[in-house]
Amino acid sequence: MSASQDVRIGGAATVAGVCGQPIRHSMSPVIHNAWIAAAGLNAAYVPFAPGEDNFETFVEGLRGGAIRGLNVTIPFKEQALACADRCSDLAKLAGAANLLIFEADGTIVADNTDGPGLIGAIAAQAPGFDLTTSPVVILGAGGAARGAAAALALAGAPRVSIVNRTFVRAEAIATSIAKAKGGMVEAASEDELDALLAQAGLVINATSLGLGGGAGPAARLELTPKNAVVVDMVYKPLRTEFLRRAEAAGRRTVDGLEMLLRQAVPSFEAFFGVTPPAGVDVRALALAQLGDAAT
Repeated sequence: MSASQDVRIGGAATVAGVCGQPIRHSMSPVIHNAWIAAAGLNAAYVPFAPGEDNFETFVEGLRGGAIRGLNVTIPFKEQALACADRCSDLAKLAGAANLLIFEADGTIVADNTDGPGLIGAIAAQAPGFDLTTSPVVILGAGGAARGAAAALALAGAPRVSIVNRTFVRAEAIATSIAKAKGGMVEAASEDELDALLAQAGLVINATSLGLGGGAGPAARLELTPKNAVVVDMVYKPLRTEFLRRAEAAGRRTVDGLEMLLRQAVPSFEAFFGVTPPAGVDVRALALAQLGDAAT
């Protein structure tokens, strides 16, 4: 069965999905259903958008394996971890989860594939970049920032600075990760941003600013060293205003779609028990779905 054919769903289908608010922009259903079709699985991957106050009730209702699992996106990643009975070491360190698995015995297991997805995307689109010699600046202090900070700290980044409008949120992340890891993870105020950018080898937008074409974070990317790499976790549009400013300054960039594709692989394996089939160009499928938003 090719990725372009309809997915055949029978009574014994395995169902998984993605949960967020909003969720209309998500490319995850395109990616996972293309893999499902190519692998010939009796399965489906669907979007869910519970109200922001109803996430825990929604997840509790799925205990016992009504569906196999969920990817979790903004704004539910921290709540997702709190709903779990067990979690991976990375999810625990991050204090957030983007993957929930529902076992038949009622157990909910949490993991975080955001960080590995980020590191894989950097390796793919900024080859040769050395995380172990590059101070990192993360903009934002939500669940995505937590996953990135934890993974980068474990990967050996010499310093990870988390900058957020609400300082106490950044401080909470930095304190929890640094305490467990023992590395240099710090919170910083917006007043310190210019000085941090001047030394940063890697700058990451982990906020939702720029989603849908709006202005991204007001960071002066031209202050970064000329060999710095700039990442935007937003992928709609693909070339966000944040990445356009980085490109104008001559910096290498990594887009959010590549990160999404990289974190989707372990999720697919956890949901359906098989590796995504080779030969399916899911990036091209996602770009076609994005249409004008990809430019």
